[in-house]
Amino acid sequence: MNQVIDQLLHNLVLAQELPVEQAGELAETLEVSTSSAGANLGYLIAAVLFIMGIKGMTHPRTAVRGNMLGALGMFIAVLVTLVSRDVSWSLIIVGIAVGTAGGTWLARTVEMTQMPQLVALFNGFGGIASVLVAGAELLKETPAENVVVAGIASGLTGLIGSVTFTGSLIAAGKLHELPQFKKPWSFDSQQIVCATLLVLALLLTWAMQDGTGIEYIFVVAISLVLGVLLVTPIGGADMPVVIALLNSYSGLAAAAAGFVIDNNVLIIAGSLVGASGLILCNIMCKAMNRSLPNVLFGKMEPGGDSASADEVYEGKIKSTSADEVAMLLDGVQRVVVVPGYGLAVAQAQHVVRELADLLEAEAVSVEYAIHPVAGRMPGHMNVLLAEADVPYDQLKEMDEINPTFAQCDVAIVIGANDVVNPVANTDPTSPIAGMPILNVHEARTVIMIKRSLSPGFAGIPNPLFAADNCLMLFGDGKQALVDLVAALKENQ
Repeated sequence: MNQVIDQLLHNLVLAQELPVEQAGELAETLEVSTSSAGANLGYLIAAVLFIMGIKGMTHPRTAVRGNMLGALGMFIAVLVTLVSRDVSWSLIIVGIAVGTAGGTWLARTVEMTQMPQLVALFNGFGGIASVLVAGAELLKETPAENVVVAGIASGLTGLIGSVTFTGSLIAAGKLHELPQFKKPWSFDSQQIVCATLLVLALLLTWAMQDGTGIEYIFVVAISLVLGVLLVTPIGGADMPVVIALLNSYSGLAAAAAGFVIDNNVLIIAGSLVGASGLILCNIMCKAMNRSLPNVLFGKMEPGGDSASADEVYEGKIKSTSADEVAMLLDGVQRVVVVPGYGLAVAQAQHVVRELADLLEAEAVSVEYAIHPVAGRMPGHMNVLLAEADVPYDQLKEMDEINPTFAQCDVAIVIGANDVVNPVANTDPTSPIAGMPILNVHEARTVIMIKRSLSPGFAGIPNPLFAADNCLMLFGDGKQALVDLVAALKENQ
């Protein structure tokens, strides 16, 4: 294309219809315009692939393809950006090598049960990357075309990206159950301090209209502290919502960085991530019957009139053994497995699949009931079961399987608690009142696999444990299932 433009201008100069000086200026303008048009076309293709990728990840069957489409879109976006701009290829190659090595190491060493904390770290990395991009742009000697927009966008990038970074680190620590992060931590007037820091960061962002970088340093420093204070009071059980929110923040930071460096695909990709993260937040909050402000600033506490564990359980708990459960499963027609966070902790997904295979060999129908907030991140149970090659069509969402629990012979609950607690439907004073639950209590027989009668994150007893149709199989989730599988094999 550039050769065609040069030949055309050369002909005009020879025909004396265009001065040489103007021909040079026009050639530079046309070349820049042509390059920009080609880059925007590449960005458009990348954006379409991003959208198709997100669409594909809405269902487990198409999730892998959706992930690949999104990765292809990002590859195209990165390639177009590098080709269309003057970059240091030596540094780019070093960065690619380091990133590839780190990604390969993570893919090989991180267990599927550790995906929630890895996702949290990725959110944090995305946030700090946007912060560094905006900071580097402010250090450039050549000012942006629109200093006001670039300055404010830089401030917002520093604010959102820094909050995402430190907030994600704290979230990852909670998910990994590190001792210093495991329990929620807060102090008096913490919300007032957070609000003050946020207002101060916004004022400094507004002051960045002149495009200078002094205020940016203060915005980043304040926001790093703000990210810590926003996440430390939140309990580990609310992490699915927090993960989705931090994911949205990382997208918004990337979109703001796109305005800073005038990159269309970064704006598009960031906006898609930001919007999808907020939508996912809303879905998670509805699944918990809680508002986002309540998750971020409220505490899950037992109601004043809630019954004590002794009142609910005393003399009513029926313990069972793996051999008894194996006999109970002999001759049943339909079994529903309800996975919870205990399954992830015990890393029992492969044993669950082995149990299902044994039952299916005896013509038993096996399904898996998935609650939206089971686990520690959106889709946590789906990821774990996918690792064990559980067929996608056996994974049933809550709305689909709830009407059928009455036709279930045996429901096996592994490490779930509040998401199957019928108090949500019966006690309006309960902290989980109104929260949609899996109607496990309607099954003919319920087998609860738990270490003890300890409560879930809501801190309240579960009357399902004491129900007439419930048997408690105490022990580590994985070991209990191993014993059950061995007992089934003996009975065959």
